[in-house]
Amino acid sequence: MKNQLLTLAIVLLITSLATEALACTGIRLIAKNGDVVYGRTMEWGAFDLNSRVAIVPRGYTFTGLTPDGQNGMKYTAKFGFVALDMLQKDLMSDGMNEKGLSLGMFYHPGYAVYNEYQKGQANNTISSQEVANYILGSFSTIQEVRDGMPNISVVGVIEEALGIPVQAHWIVTDKNGESVVVEYTEGELKIHDAPLGIITNAPNYDWHMTNLSNYLNLSMFSVEPKNLDGIKFTPTGAGSGMIGLPGDNTPPSRFIRAVAWSKTARPTEDGKETVYELFRILDNFNLPLGPDGAEGAGHGGNTDLMRSSTLWTTAWNQTDLTLNFHTQHNRRVRFLDMKTIDFAKMGKKIKHITFDKEKKQDVEVLKID
Repeated sequence: MKNQLLTLAIVLLITSLATEALACTGIRLIAKNGDVVYGRTMEWGAFDLNSRVAIVPRGYTFTGLTPDGQNGMKYTAKFGFVALDMLQKDLMSDGMNEKGLSLGMFYHPGYAVYNEYQKGQANNTISSQEVANYILGSFSTIQEVRDGMPNISVVGVIEEALGIPVQAHWIVTDKNGESVVVEYTEGELKIHDAPLGIITNAPNYDWHMTNLSNYLNLSMFSVEPKNLDGIKFTPTGAGSGMIGLPGDNTPPSRFIRAVAWSKTARPTEDGKETVYELFRILDNFNLPLGPDGAEGAGHGGNTDLMRSSTLWTTAWNQTDLTLNFHTQHNRRVRFLDMKTIDFAKMGKKIKHITFDKEKKQDVEVLKID
């Protein structure tokens, strides 16, 4: 009986951990002149992911992970790229390559089921942790992603820091503004068109798109006054067009809000101005620490040095090839111009840049002359 109870407890614990996800939100905006900007928030409520900016040289060789170890496919980065890593490993979660192709990894718990591992196909296999590396290093357009991803096998491999395989799906956008969501469902690759450029977490992407039909009443215009039995009723203040917009932090609700706010965004002339608008929208998705502040909360870890479950926020200008980001500790925007990087002459090592040299806000002190 004790063994049965212990088994049940382990199953419940694993199930609980498997339902945890990075409660992230991704949005793509396109300026009037066609400039494309993609960005996202990164949430995790259990511990700091200690992300860094990683600069990967053109020609860098990766070796894929499989359930048997580091015996998977060897692949060389055709394109150099800049990415944000996690856990101080070459585990990329967000990035853009020198051709302007961007990618964001978003956890997809309970729904991501990868290809079945075949030992005889190890040399054509990578883990889900490495999909970002592979796509950013290999492709320059969405069509190349569509053509190339069916040619490899992606399998689940346990990530030590989490204790479970990395269950994820990915949004990929090229510099022309075309987006797709890459998912593995019931062991098969699915590539969904993503014309709205929005992604959150579970359930599957096509479910989120169907769910939008429940919110067709949302509008950027105020509700018109109505007369009922001779009494005139008018909206109480501004914002009545968005009555019914879900306000909770679940992935389905965040997906609806991301669509509503991105499609009513301020028109912007170019990518540089669009970065401002993207940060404004993404600020609405910041999540606090707390037992229900974000996925991962309540599962241990050291949160003493964390100020938020939203660890960092990015905006990638895919036309101008720039990275813009701020963190939970410092809202000052950091900027990296990828055009200044010669990815062919970086050497053979990945370079890393620390996010926050000091974990405090950079404050300008005003002085009166």
